[in-house]
Formats: sequence, structure tokens, C-alpha cells
Amino acid sequence: MDAVYQALVVTVAAFVAISFPCLLLAFLCRHRNNRLLEPDHRCASSSPLPISAPAGTSSELSSSWSLYGSAVDSSLKKLSLDDLARATGEFSPDNIIGDGSFGFVYRAVLPDGGPAVAVKRLSADHAAGAGNREFRAELEVLGSLSHRNLARLLGYCAAGRDRLLVYELLERGSLDAWLHGDAASLPLPWPARLRVTRGAAAALAFLHHDRHPPVLHRDVKSSNVLLDEGFEAKLADFGHARVVTGGPAASHLSTQAAGTAGYMAPEIREGVGASVKADVYSFGVLMMETVTGRRPSWPMKNIIGKEVELLRWAREKVEAGISSEIADHRMGLEGETETKEVKDFLDIAQSCTEESPKYRPTMREVVERLNRL
Repeated sequence: MDAVYQALVVTVAAFVAISFPCLLLAFLCRHRNNRLLEPDHRCASSSPLPISAPAGTSSELSSSWSLYGSAVDSSLKKLSLDDLARATGEFSPDNIIGDGSFGFVYRAVLPDGGPAVAVKRLSADHAAGAGNREFRAELEVLGSLSHRNLARLLGYCAAGRDRLLVYELLERGSLDAWLHGDAASLPLPWPARLRVTRGAAAALAFLHHDRHPPVLHRDVKSSNVLLDEGFEAKLADFGHARVVTGGPAASHLSTQAAGTAGYMAPEIREGVGASVKADVYSFGVLMMETVTGRRPSWPMKNIIGKEVELLRWAREKVEAGISSEIADHRMGLEGETETKEVKDFLDIAQSCTEESPKYRPTMREVVERLNRL
């Protein structure tokens, strides 16, 4: 019996001797991996944010759906949360210059003493889900592109659950504010509206035709068209942007709905899928909004007195040859030349908002037609 007992003791001791080192090694490896996956709360400027990690690496901000497979532009500043907090007065409500479902935009002055900038801070809940994808999309698009009509991204920060983007500050705000908001008390004349529209069109044409592979914006609207001091348009907010892997003629990129009610193309609303022609449609709605001074979501009474959405109301007027009736009187049209420009402008908008994508022009064609006005 003693021999059996001794054998049992030896067996247990051997099992413990072998198992303990294995369990300890497994614990240390797991702890090390967790440390590697922890977000950097300091946002130190010495290391770039791994938006598109090399094969075989793991990162909180990397995944198999990386948009372009390119890292963030090294010229972008990686800023600390502390610096951005100080620059915005601890994210003071007094410094808020914009807001939305994503969070808030603050006016800020960075420690380097340069010109004021705009800091977009995603709300913690938003940043944890879709906001994190939008954060990466903004970095990968604006961090790798440069065009006079694209808003310029200057830097970023990812600290814990905080996601922040730093842009050039465009003092004149958005086209939306000039058409419908506080700035609407100052009439935006027709030449300025035409200039803004040409700039926004040039930005989309660049994304669709001069960027390889092409990029879909997927949320073209007046609040995403920002204005500099000279009323030069800057297309902003690339959180929904996606690449078109099949080139400009590719039919459908994704069936996932993206965009804003009133601007979305019929095929997006029906779940068919997005293409560059969906951006063209949204741009056509933007054109109608710009010339009428009315929001796309506003109900309007058509020719027979029925309430319809802005686009249908405007298209019926254009088709009936009475487009002059829908022009915003605040534009102060001067003479036959400007009146004809508005008519031709609405004809372009009409073609952009055709129900079928195949009948809509490309953005390159839209730019050419606008430049002939």
C-alpha cells in the first residue's frame, strides 16, 4: 500500500512540476499581448498611429477592411490629449463652433502659437463604434490627399476612448450656415454661390477621376461644404468615404446606407448600392438647395398644391420652364446674364438628379458645364 501511495505522490508532484511553468508562461504571454493592445493614452508624437498595420500585426485601430492599405501621412501631427484640452480651454462650451451626432467641433489655438484650428472630438460612445471607423476613414482619406477644395487635416489624437481630429479653421463656416443659419442674415449673392458650387464640384471630380483608386464621399451636403475667407469651397467630413476598387465606372461599392436624408440617391434608399453616381445625385440636390435657399428636407407645395420634397418641387418647376420662380430672391440677380446662368445651373442640377444613375453626368462633365457658365 505504501508503494502505491508513494507512486501517487510522485505522479502528482511530476504533474505539478510540469504544469506550473506552462501556466506561468501562458499567463506572461497573455499579459504581454494585452499590454501591446492597450491604447496609448499619451498620444506621444514619436510614433505614428497604425491605421493600416503591416500583415501579421495587431492593432486596436487596424482591421482587414482598411480603406486604402496606406499609412497615415507622416506630415500629420500626432497630438496629446492634454495639449488639445489646453488648446480648447478644457473643451469649453464657449469654444464650440459646430456639433452633430459625432460630437463637437472646437475652436483651438495649439501650443506652437500658430493660427487657430478646428478640433473635432468624437463623443465617447460614437468613437467606440462607428465613430472609430469614421476616424480611420478621415485619416486615410484626408491624410493622404491634397487639393485646394478639400479641407486640410493637420493632426489627430487617439487616447483611450478619445478620438480627435485637427483641421484648418475655415472662418466663414459652412454653406449650410450661409443658406439657413446665423449667417443667412447676410445675403449670399449669386456669384458667390456659383463660386462655391464650382469648388465643391472640383473636389468631387478630383476624388472620382484623379484619385486612384477613386473615392466616394457618400455624404455630400451643405454642412460639409466649408468656406474660406475668399468663399473658396472646401469639401469636408470624410467619415463615410469609401474606395471604389473597380474604377469610376464600377457599379456598386456597398449596399450599406450612408448619407443624409434629402440628399441620398434613390438607389441608396432602396438598398441597391452606392457608386460614384450617388455622389453626383447628392451634388445635384446641393445645387438645388444652393439656388433656392431651401433645405432638401423642407416640404413644398407643387403646381397642383400637393406637398412634396424640395427636389421634386424644383424639378417640376424646371421641367415646366418656370425655373426663375424657385430662385432665392436674396441672391439679388442682376440682369439677363445672371438670370440665364441660374437657368443653366438648374439644368445641370436637373441632370445630376435623374432617377437612373446611368443618365447622370460624371463629376468631370459637371465641372466642365459649370465652368462654361
